[in-house]
Amino acid sequence: MISDGIFTSLLLHEGYIVPNALMLAVCMFAALLLGLAVSVLYMYRNAFNKGFAVTLVLLPMIVASVVSVVNGNIGMGIVMGGAFGLVRFRSAQGTARDILSIFLSMATGLICGSGYVLFAVIMVALVCVIGFILLKTGFAQKSFRQRELRITVPESLDYTNSFNDILKKYTSEYELEKVKTTNMGSLYKLYYRISLRNVKDEKHMMDEIRTRNGNLEIICGVIDTSKPEL
Repeated sequence: MISDGIFTSLLLHEGYIVPNALMLAVCMFAALLLGLAVSVLYMYRNAFNKGFAVTLVLLPMIVASVVSVVNGNIGMGIVMGGAFGLVRFRSAQGTARDILSIFLSMATGLICGSGYVLFAVIMVALVCVIGFILLKTGFAQKSFRQRELRITVPESLDYTNSFNDILKKYTSEYELEKVKTTNMGSLYKLYYRISLRNVKDEKHMMDEIRTRNGNLEIICGVIDTSKPEL
């Protein structure tokens, strides 16, 4: 049956991974090709680092080589737990796409290293196809009108309702998310999430705000969900 072929390991014998030169070479080569597919998916419509893209290509083969020479599930679990811990605590926090790519590469290497090459091919192919479709169709893409607005005001200004009339005029919706003190408490920073009625009116909105906040700093930009909030 097809399912038997998918879940048949090239290296497993009597419950243990038994390295075989030819089968091991097949698993390593498959891991390398699948790592390349993962790297291509990561680079598609994404600002990427060359070193990270190369790492995604080689990581599955490295993981597969380690797993293939470990006998027993206990040893495999210890090795993979240490590898995941290394990625988590020895690397800087990345975007959700970075983390997904790393885990996909490591999962691919784990599956190939266990000898389930056909299952790994199907899994990576499905993830890549679904990923390309979601990226191509703009799934969950932010609205171009959505902005993050940061307004600096002096401590003497009651900010509670000071800008509501301006925001109602130029936005379809707005929300004050948080307030932060700065400059030894002499200034406040207001963090708004807004949705502009017309992006061409952004300058007019900022001009009206700066006449009310004493011409202090105003920042209005596209919401970046990849960075941690300040």
